[in-house]
Amino acid sequence: MTIRIAMWSGPRNISTAMMRSWENRPDTEVVDEPFYASFLNQTGAVHPHQDEILAAQSSDFDAVARELSQGPVSSALQYQKQMTHHIPGQADMSWCASLRHCFLIRHPDKVVDSYSRSMGQCNAADIGIERQYTLYQQLCEISAQKIPVVDSDALLRSPEPMLKAICTALGVTFYPQMLKWPKGKRDADGVWAPHWYHSVEDSEGFSPPRDSLPELTEQQKAVAESCMPYYLKMKQRALEPE
Repeated sequence: MTIRIAMWSGPRNISTAMMRSWENRPDTEVVDEPFYASFLNQTGAVHPHQDEILAAQSSDFDAVARELSQGPVSSALQYQKQMTHHIPGQADMSWCASLRHCFLIRHPDKVVDSYSRSMGQCNAADIGIERQYTLYQQLCEISAQKIPVVDSDALLRSPEPMLKAICTALGVTFYPQMLKWPKGKRDADGVWAPHWYHSVEDSEGFSPPRDSLPELTEQQKAVAESCMPYYLKMKQRALEPE
């Protein structure tokens, strides 16, 4: 039976590098942000490559959820790169009961800075940190799992020990191939990749984190500060490296 893993993240949070890591395993296929079109359709948000995204994916939330939880998978493991801000607050998440879940977090200052550089502006809803916390509580209850939380800086400092800890928490085998991957694009990448994935396409593995926090504008600081309580609540649950 296929193991389906949902990795829940906000944007600008090494989520694509993590997808590369799991895709490089010999037993895994990946799904890149399957609810992106549904999010655009429901919210009316305008994002780069909007028309291509809406053409490439189903905008029907329930249909996508059924595919992710029940659809055929050709590999032993399916890795779903999920964005928390793509999930409506009123969404029925019962389809997640059979999946194994993990949450990827990052310091809000770093997320706000990176997102603003890509999109020109940023508000709290854009980066999904509060939504990530509410989803974490909801999915812990629905799945009856003690869901692991991974701080991205901790993973970047110690990739192998942290990946081993993640695999242990999820009940799957660690593969050394998760540490390195070939440069370039992937067939599984979403059609939005030309805007977002430049750094990852040039990468061959996880790079050390920047220890210092970025300089933010007053507006950016306000956004980051509003997200900080939810980040800190999640950080209290973060995995330690093996």
